[in-house]
Amino acid sequence: MASTKRAVTVPSRPTIGDMPRRPATRFDFAIAVICALSLEADAVDALFDYHWDDDGPPYDKAPGDPNAYSTGAVGRHNVVLAHMPGMGKANAAAVAANCRTSFPNIKLAVVVGVCGVAPFNPDGNEIVLGDVIISNGVIQYDLGRQLPDCFVRKDALLDSLGRSNAEIRALLAKLKGVRGRKMLRDKIAGYIDALESESEVAAQYPGIAHDKLFEATYRHVSEGMLCEECGCNGRLVPRRRLAQVSPQPAVHFSLIASGDTVMKSGVQRDVITRQDGVVGFEMEGAGVWDIFPCVVIKGACDYADSHKNKTWQRYAAATAACCMKAFLDHWVPSLPEPSRVPEQPTGPWFFVPYPRNGNFVGRTAVLHKLQQQPLKSASQARVALFGLGGIGNAERFRQAYASIVQECQVPGYDNPKTDVLPLVKRWLERKDRGRWLMVVDNADDTQLFFGQPVGPVNTSASSHEGNLGRYLPECSYGAILATTRNMQTGSRLTKGNRLIEVGKMDGAETDQLLRTRLSGVGIALSESIALSSRLEHLPLALAQAAAFIQENVITVSEYLRLLNKGDQDLTDLLSEEFETDGRDSDAPRAVAETWALSFEQIQRQNVFAGELLSLMSFFDRQAIPLEFLTCYNKQKQGQKPRGEIQLTKALGVLKAFSFVAKDKGHGLDMHRLVQLVTRKWLVKKGTIRQFAEQALSTVSQVYPHGDYETRAICGAYLSHVYAVLKHEGTGSKDEKLARASLLHHAAGFFSYQGQSKDDEKFLVQATELRREILGEEHPKTLKSLNNLATTYLDQGRWNEAESLVMQVVEARKRVLGKEHPSTLTSTANLALTYWYQGRWKEAELLGVEVIEIRKRVLGKEHPRTLAGMAILASTYWDQGRWKEAESLEVQVVEITKKVSGEEHPDTLNAMTNLALVYWNQGRWKEAESLGVQVMETKKRVLGKEHPDTLSSIANLALTYRNQGRWKEAELLNAQVMEMRKKMLGEEHPQTLKSMNYLALTYLDQGRLKEAESLEVQVVETRKRALGKEHFHTLNSMDDLVLVYWNQGRWKEAESLGVQVMETKERVLGEEHPSMLTSMANLASTWNSQGRLKDALALMQNCLHLRQQVLGPNHPDTISTLSVIKEWQEANNCL
Repeated sequence: MASTKRAVTVPSRPTIGDMPRRPATRFDFAIAVICALSLEADAVDALFDYHWDDDGPPYDKAPGDPNAYSTGAVGRHNVVLAHMPGMGKANAAAVAANCRTSFPNIKLAVVVGVCGVAPFNPDGNEIVLGDVIISNGVIQYDLGRQLPDCFVRKDALLDSLGRSNAEIRALLAKLKGVRGRKMLRDKIAGYIDALESESEVAAQYPGIAHDKLFEATYRHVSEGMLCEECGCNGRLVPRRRLAQVSPQPAVHFSLIASGDTVMKSGVQRDVITRQDGVVGFEMEGAGVWDIFPCVVIKGACDYADSHKNKTWQRYAAATAACCMKAFLDHWVPSLPEPSRVPEQPTGPWFFVPYPRNGNFVGRTAVLHKLQQQPLKSASQARVALFGLGGIGNAERFRQAYASIVQECQVPGYDNPKTDVLPLVKRWLERKDRGRWLMVVDNADDTQLFFGQPVGPVNTSASSHEGNLGRYLPECSYGAILATTRNMQTGSRLTKGNRLIEVGKMDGAETDQLLRTRLSGVGIALSESIALSSRLEHLPLALAQAAAFIQENVITVSEYLRLLNKGDQDLTDLLSEEFETDGRDSDAPRAVAETWALSFEQIQRQNVFAGELLSLMSFFDRQAIPLEFLTCYNKQKQGQKPRGEIQLTKALGVLKAFSFVAKDKGHGLDMHRLVQLVTRKWLVKKGTIRQFAEQALSTVSQVYPHGDYETRAICGAYLSHVYAVLKHEGTGSKDEKLARASLLHHAAGFFSYQGQSKDDEKFLVQATELRREILGEEHPKTLKSLNNLATTYLDQGRWNEAESLVMQVVEARKRVLGKEHPSTLTSTANLALTYWYQGRWKEAELLGVEVIEIRKRVLGKEHPRTLAGMAILASTYWDQGRWKEAESLEVQVVEITKKVSGEEHPDTLNAMTNLALVYWNQGRWKEAESLGVQVMETKKRVLGKEHPDTLSSIANLALTYRNQGRWKEAELLNAQVMEMRKKMLGEEHPQTLKSMNYLALTYLDQGRLKEAESLEVQVVETRKRALGKEHFHTLNSMDDLVLVYWNQGRWKEAESLGVQVMETKERVLGEEHPSMLTSMANLASTWNSQGRLKDALALMQNCLHLRQQVLGPNHPDTISTLSVIKEWQEANNCL
């Protein structure tokens, strides 16, 4: 193994009091100062004794470091000043982490600036503005849980920031002494005098008149104004130290509270001060504390209460900077002993077989976790990093041990018969070896490390195959770091402890990686974000993308265009070979090839896991339900289903390799890129069509037919329906039937959702497949055809619906017989089609026929018999035959109560229909009483948000409206509309129906603008969702005509009225009742315009058609005749 060394210039040892020389490189800086505000940095910069930025070229930074730095000397120390882009812990942590990358030899960081303070320290001593706080510890006071009635801070050991190192604690102990405090005060005073001469720093003392401490409970009068401006006149707390003309800054050593919020509450300040003994409140210390050995030095600029202002900021920043310089005057760096050339190889040794990677991007969070791990403990420290990565083998392990033996001249190295594996293990376990770290890279194969050895143990390479784990040295002074794609291997290597996941990069890291590797290629932030997102923030995929862009001299946007062309293009790009640092010559050179090796390893380790990986590559990548995997396990032909334990173990293997992960619910997520590469792997294996068919069959079996009861599961699984339908399987009969079944069931969900276009599309496909496989007259084919006809009904395509239903009726009569329940269902649907078309006589005729047969075949009290009676009753009341309708509905209600119970949904629906009969007769009280009873029962039995419950509430609102109780009607309609929006969506037909009812309620109240606005919205949405000539669209346009009419906008009412009438005449026919309603509305508009002659002619034509279609006794016919007489009388009067 090759080792690499970097030459380091070692400066001569400085003597105490010497000014340091200008550092040769950024590696020679040992002190960092971090400031959040420009005014804080100004004060620190003004105290530099030398500015190295003015004396030679600026120092470089590590790749990807966004920080801005100033460099110079303070006393005998070389200091780098890091300027933060903003306040807060997160900014501080990011700046500190990047600073450590560029300046890796920093031994002390000082966070310098301003803070809020408590007016008294824990000993009762006064603190005034301008005093300085030096931290002897930092508390994150806003880290915890916000409960309903209080905030509970996390203060367990693992949640707390650690204490300073021994070197810092020792110096603080020295400075706390009497002499130490005096030296600090004197030096601070001297430095402040020097700073006051710097006019731009503005470090003058503001004066005791501006140092006001109000009682904690007195709140500031007006935010954004000074106390003098807004008249704060609360009681002041007397301050003994302010009796001096210009009090000198005092230094307080205490705990500092660090958080992400500005403390502006005197009461809360005092609570935290009493509870934790803190003195200062600031926002950066906690972010730096865990990254560097750290001291926080802050000047008091306010009392952390609501009277906070910026008057004292510059002076407090100056006192803090002066204290920082005084502190550094006492900081004595520990210097290394001069090195001696060893006489024999005693180390330290560094064996890494790769050159330094100049493009390395620090994974800040992962590195931070690694740095927290103990390198020495009572037992051995072992840590494993796991994530998507490379591959390893036994021969490489042996070669690495052989290199250690030769380079370190381990006793016995010159004996060719020596087995290097136990030799290195014993040598590293010796106490005189000192501390060591071993990195076991690509430790993916559990069998390789913990399986049983093959054959007798000897010195051959193969003797240790399958049991390499026993040759890892174990001792308390050595540590092992393993990298692996297999979390299970990592867990066993670390004996179940210290697993750190190397997951996706965050946005900043991916941006840094791309910019580092694409130096010279312009890349916008939006392009970086888009590319990272498209490649799921996976480092290996991003590195490959950067290599492809560089090699082919294309832009990032061009590469994104290639990615977005389709899955095949993305898979091809993932299969491109590329070169990168830190990879063996025989390692795979493409992302796809690297992962394919893992797939093969999974297949060898657990066959069932390989099957599940293959199956899941065809589902949607997110929220894959465990029910799918259980179903697949049960349907395996010719195999005994595995148990739950086997399923758990198989999924454990996939999770261990980081190919799948638990989602937020109870399902699994899978990387999309892994899915694509898995499918390519299946293509090579020749099994892609078999697994595509298995995935389709699995979803088909699990997916229920869509309705209210199954809506949740149908919605959750819908993305997987789309995913499996995209892929072609073997083309077998079973696959086509499974596809047809899935299409049929998903169409049911679309129907419930009101997505009639998707409903139609899926049903057409299902029908065609069932025709092809089962034949035209198979029951399942006819069922899909029947549902398609119902969809056409919902779309207002009544002629097409009639044609299909007739086809189903005839086929079922021929195949099943005239009196078969399914045949009767189709016949009832045909009657319903006639009803929609206004062909009530034909509907009545068929309805009576269906009822009579059902009574004879199924019985008078069968639910289907009763359903047929309900449809017939609807036909009666549409014809104005209220008594017959009422009689039939009462009969249905009584029988259903007896058969199904008073609270059964069928009983409640029958009662709803009876209430509507009362409503049509103008019997409002009876309609209301029954409507309220039904509504309350449905709320209790079905739930407040069930579609049937909402329909009952809407019906009750209609009853209130007709009684002139418009406010009550409005309230109920608005309630139904909002619930339907939430449950069904804003464009669902039922939601639009509610909006239409609410608009009419506004119209009744004379709120014409609101009525118009809502009705226009309904019309436009129905045009878009249902089509311009849909029955419901035309009816809502009729309602908009009424709004215009009531506003006196006759021209607009006429124009729209003519359009609606002509469209209905063409689409529905001139005798359709709805067309006749539009005709009557237009006649009324002409009458209002004074065109009485035209109005009478049109209304008389309407009367003639209504007498012919509805009969002379229909309410609409009678109403039309009455209007004609009224107009004629008015004309005679004129």
